[in-house]
Amino acid sequence: MSEQQKTGISLAFAKVHYFLRMESFAGFLLILFSVFALLLANSPWHYQYQQFLDFKLSLGYQSFQLSKPVILWINDALMAVFFLLIGLELKREILEGQLSNKSQVILPGLAALGGVIFPAVIYFLLNYQNKTGLAGWAIPMATDIAFALGVLTLLGKRVPSALKLFLLTLAIFDDLAAIIVIALFYTKTLSLWALVMAGVVISLLAAANRLKVATLFIYLPLGMLLWFFVLKSGVHATIAGVVFAMLIPLNVTPSAHSPLKFLENKLHAAVTYFILPLFAFANSGINFDGVTWAQLMNSVSLGVALGLFFGKQFGVFLFSYLTIKLKLAKLPQDTSWRQLYAVSIICGIGFTMSLFICALAFESAPMEYNIDGRIGVMLGTLISAIVGYIAMVCACAHSKKPK
Repeated sequence: MSEQQKTGISLAFAKVHYFLRMESFAGFLLILFSVFALLLANSPWHYQYQQFLDFKLSLGYQSFQLSKPVILWINDALMAVFFLLIGLELKREILEGQLSNKSQVILPGLAALGGVIFPAVIYFLLNYQNKTGLAGWAIPMATDIAFALGVLTLLGKRVPSALKLFLLTLAIFDDLAAIIVIALFYTKTLSLWALVMAGVVISLLAAANRLKVATLFIYLPLGMLLWFFVLKSGVHATIAGVVFAMLIPLNVTPSAHSPLKFLENKLHAAVTYFILPLFAFANSGINFDGVTWAQLMNSVSLGVALGLFFGKQFGVFLFSYLTIKLKLAKLPQDTSWRQLYAVSIICGIGFTMSLFICALAFESAPMEYNIDGRIGVMLGTLISAIVGYIAMVCACAHSKKPK
């Protein structure tokens, strides 16, 4: 590895160092709020906890009024802001970040593909005879970057910087795959008038982008209208966040500030410290009263848990191995095969996006399916985190430069 290449990787890591720190801390917050929700749901206050989630909030006036329980405001509205942030980061990475360099995205991109295919296959094989349960095939396909980086952070500088960048880039591809799956497979009956109105708003946003409008005071009201019409259209409202992000300009003029970077910086803290912890609190509260061993071991729970733990590690590592052996890419700098396998296990941490897809998949199904899916997410995530951490400790202790 030449000095120039080492300097390039060091600079790339420095650019995302702050991001990594925030995402790592977000992982610990998610754990804290998830444990709190589990304790509440299995305590004498479980009724009050459920009352809070079911409490109806109304916004708007007459025909433009939206009335939803708190849980849906969190999952439909606040998570749209989370997807907006994902879209902003994705656009920036494609235009000038890690995803703009083809040589640096081949390995994590193909690894992410393997990590999407194999968990879905495992889930399908366990649920192909269960028509209702089959809707959850996409639950184990996503990696939670906050949790995953939180695990790596526990090991400090023993984990190579290039391996952290590999995981970060892989998670970006994972998020992109999840966005596509939600748009294509978890869309309800479509409303033509709402789709037309959403198209009009998108046209206005595209025109503002084309005219190089820099002020966010033009984009933000249009973004809120887009969210409303997408929500009414039957397409899941979070997709509005991604579409909106793609229409925010990165650079207007060389001398002007970047609207995209400005909005991304402003949203990052809100998503990290408020939206994701609140989402974890609202979706992790499983009441285990009456839950039997058979329910823990049914096809939905097992499909999600095994998909996350076995499917993720097998898919990510196999596709990485083949990509490197076919000389399409190289191992990340200073990384051993053991470390790459360990991070493949850690990719089975699928908390946030998995819980979100679970809520979409079983929205109209009997409640036990949602509970089974969430149990599977908890089990798969917990096992992947513990085993992945132990594997990474062992890999770092025996790390050698690969031949």
